[in-house]
Amino acid sequence: MNARGRFVALFVADVISVLGSRVSMLAIPWLVLVTTGSATKMGLVAGAEMLPYVVSGVLAAPLADRFGIRRTTIVTDAASALAMAGIAAAPQLGFGWLLVLVAIAGATRGLGDRVKHVMLRPLAEEAGIKVIRVTSAYEGFSRTAMLLGSAAGGLLIAWVGPLGAIWVDAASFAVCAFVVATLVTLPEDAFPKQAPETRESYVVALRGGFRILWNDRLLPSMIVMLFALNMFNQASIAVFIPIWVAEVIHSPEALGLLLGTFAAGAVLGSIVFTAIAPKLPMYQTFMLGALLGGAPRLLVLGLTHELVLVCTVAFLSGLAMAAVNPVIGAMLYERVPPELQTRAFGVCTAITFTGIPIGGVLGGLAVAGFGLNPAILVAGTLCLVMTAAPWLWSRSRRPVTEREAEQEPEPAAQVSDAQ
Repeated sequence: MNARGRFVALFVADVISVLGSRVSMLAIPWLVLVTTGSATKMGLVAGAEMLPYVVSGVLAAPLADRFGIRRTTIVTDAASALAMAGIAAAPQLGFGWLLVLVAIAGATRGLGDRVKHVMLRPLAEEAGIKVIRVTSAYEGFSRTAMLLGSAAGGLLIAWVGPLGAIWVDAASFAVCAFVVATLVTLPEDAFPKQAPETRESYVVALRGGFRILWNDRLLPSMIVMLFALNMFNQASIAVFIPIWVAEVIHSPEALGLLLGTFAAGAVLGSIVFTAIAPKLPMYQTFMLGALLGGAPRLLVLGLTHELVLVCTVAFLSGLAMAAVNPVIGAMLYERVPPELQTRAFGVCTAITFTGIPIGGVLGGLAVAGFGLNPAILVAGTLCLVMTAAPWLWSRSRRPVTEREAEQEPEPAAQVSDAQ
């Protein structure tokens, strides 16, 4: 298979993984609901998956580098398939067994997602595809897969029950492992390996992922902004929007409409961004996308009760937000040396994903303490300040453009000196 074919095979495997994971995100909580009737246990299951997902991407990244990126991809997908199959095959073993298997699946999927993302860069370069096009196309396909996976998950649960849907997820991971094992090979020089006598210790290797990001001129502010966006987005989705719909619109259909318009805007934005991305300045595009994609859709909830206007702003915010993840993905590929990318991606994911549980908790506390409308307006204002601050800061500093940033010492050299 030629270089482009290998790249497409990995890309397809990654999208299949997203589809399957979306199905299980619905099927497993539904299984807990119908078997226990406990909302608390549903929350515990979600936490049992998300915490290992975030932690494994950081703590296991040095081990993946040592074990081999491609081999790690195959093993983690196979292990995820076995964990999902265990849940589907033995539901009678009880809730404790379910938590263990969900945690295993979360940990293997977290590491597997990181290493698959890292593999995309050398395969794209070998195929002559610009990295920014890869990250933007991946974002578009992933969002589409999430939408389709959610719909498919609901249909599968109705047709074959939650256990049948979980079997589908297990099969999706098995397909991913098979595709990578049989169709995907990496260029020989993609990830240089250290000789055993010069190999770093685990602690030094782990620290390298943090250091390469910390020493970079642009990436820390982008990671902090993503943390803020995740925090406010989760507060909006988990707390503000459902309560606003219940109190203002009084129609559960409006909840799906509001969330769906944002997702539709993000999908369309990804298509447009894939076409024009190479012509745009990445850092400034990221900041503008965050500014327009975050605060407006919060503020409009607190300023109007017109559903059409709220949905319109949500759609436009989705268009703007479509640039955020592809840009930081491309900049991580370009500014982090290949041998440190697994660790850097893991650290970035861990920091930014931490905003998700924090946002849900703070959103609930804000509504309980201030009321819905004041809480929304305060959150929207804070989001506006936090996403505008890096933009204003960058306007007062030199150099911050990518052309100027390229004239700085390479981040890799800085890390090597520090070590």
